[in-house]
Amino acid sequence: MTVTSDIPAAEQQPTQQPTQQPTLGQPSATGFADPEVPEHDRGETTARLLRQITETQDATEQDRLRDEVVVLNMAVARAIAHRYARRGIAVDDLVQVAYVGLVKAVNGFDPSHERDFLSYAVPTVTGEVKRHFRDFGWTVRPPRRIQELQGQISRTSNEMSHTLGRSPRPSEVAKKLGVDVEQVIEALAADGAFTPASLDVPVGEEGSAVLGDLLGDNDHDLARAEMRMTLGPAVRKLGTRDRKILELRFFEGWTQEQIAKEIGVTQMQVSRLLARILTDLREDLSSDPQP
Repeated sequence: MTVTSDIPAAEQQPTQQPTQQPTLGQPSATGFADPEVPEHDRGETTARLLRQITETQDATEQDRLRDEVVVLNMAVARAIAHRYARRGIAVDDLVQVAYVGLVKAVNGFDPSHERDFLSYAVPTVTGEVKRHFRDFGWTVRPPRRIQELQGQISRTSNEMSHTLGRSPRPSEVAKKLGVDVEQVIEALAADGAFTPASLDVPVGEEGSAVLGDLLGDNDHDLARAEMRMTLGPAVRKLGTRDRKILELRFFEGWTQEQIAKEIGVTQMQVSRLLARILTDLREDLSSDPQP
């Protein structure tokens, strides 16, 4: 929203001339009402401007009046945004979202309902901020029902903690909310998905290590160990020469020609022996275990 001066350039006074303060509720030199007004006057001025919007048929004038209402109530939007500070989203972003909610409130307010503007604007702005958290605040985004249930669980748990003098059990929270205990457990399991712990957070007494250092990595030897456990009984059933051929070919990395010279056969025979040995192993592994 670009703000321009209503005073023509030729008529503007030098900057050293005293600036006339706008009358309360009247447009300032920028064309908007002064946002820093007392609460009572803000409410009266807002109500007057909103009535003027409905009384005029000039679209340009309506837009100007709406702009005045927005500027006049920007402090309210900022206050709502700051309620949600330090929850994982930058305050500046929350303020911008709150301003969007304020504009929606101004555009959607109907003065004919004869209610205070804030009674409509505050829930509208708050809802806009909460939607921003729901849509953009989660690092790992669970389903919407889980997000909503987490909020209910948090409020209910706090209330029950004061009543019971201890933290409530999931079954107690589920009964209070009228939901299945499995749903409560699922929502609790997703706790922390909004702002997961950083892998770089220091741990230990002196903070000499970080959390990422303590997490396990993929161990490729696990797959090899499983294969050895599976193949072991089948290999032990082979004859001595067959086991030696397997060892030289797959553990020592010998060529078929080298194996042939070692055991005194031709290379073609080694190829056939390997094919037969592997077939025997496959059949042994695929056969049902004997009782």
